[in-house]
Amino acid sequence: MRNYVITLCISLFCFGASQAQRSIRLGYVDMNYILENVPEYKEAQAQLDQRVAGWKNEIEKRNKEIDQMKKTLDNERVLLTQELIKEREDEIRFMQNEILEYQQKRFGPEGDLMKQRSILVQPIQDQVFNAVQEIAKARQYDFVLDRSSELVMLYADKKHDISDQILLSIKRSSKRNQINSRTDKQELEETEALTLDQVEEREEREAEANAKQTERERLIAERKATRDSIQAAKKAEFEARRQKLLDERQRRRDSILEARQKIKDSIN
Repeated sequence: MRNYVITLCISLFCFGASQAQRSIRLGYVDMNYILENVPEYKEAQAQLDQRVAGWKNEIEKRNKEIDQMKKTLDNERVLLTQELIKEREDEIRFMQNEILEYQQKRFGPEGDLMKQRSILVQPIQDQVFNAVQEIAKARQYDFVLDRSSELVMLYADKKHDISDQILLSIKRSSKRNQINSRTDKQELEETEALTLDQVEEREEREAEANAKQTERERLIAERKATRDSIQAAKKAEFEARRQKLLDERQRRRDSILEARQKIKDSIN
């Protein structure tokens, strides 16, 4: 990468010398920022993280088995012959080598993690590259750099950052692949006619509208909860009065029956 930076600096110097009659137009992107804001990448990254967690759990499980084998061997060493001790030690070393091979297979320089991460990032990188080509030609940039790479950028004016334009281009490309009707196509054409500032302004309005809608829904839910609480309290009060009346009626009935029984007993 260092050689790449040196080569790029030399190229910039030579290009600047040959283009002394006009200023060099530079733009830059932040690849990390772009990846973090591409839904497909985030979903794929979550799946990869889940696989990595599974691999780590498998390694931890095998290490615990080896630790248990070592502990058992230490406890039983005095009871075993040298031949059995060597046999168990060989088995432990064999399992340790298996774990090292498994770790290398999953997490090594050419392991599954690096391969799948490359597969994960490559399609997004291709989209970014195509979008950079398109925007660089439209804006007549001489160079477009990646701020998240090893290339040291001591200063970068925000106005030269085209990361948001790249994201917008990727989103529009994704929507083109999802068109199912003439209405969708018309909506996409209207959206693509908007500039980045117009898109950001519309998204800001939509965010404000969503926030207001959320607040309205919260107030409605609070009013409903209050209303339900009042109705529940009234219902509980009504049931309490009703039960009190029923209890009182039952006491009077029992009292009458008891009096009748006393009269009947006295006559007899």
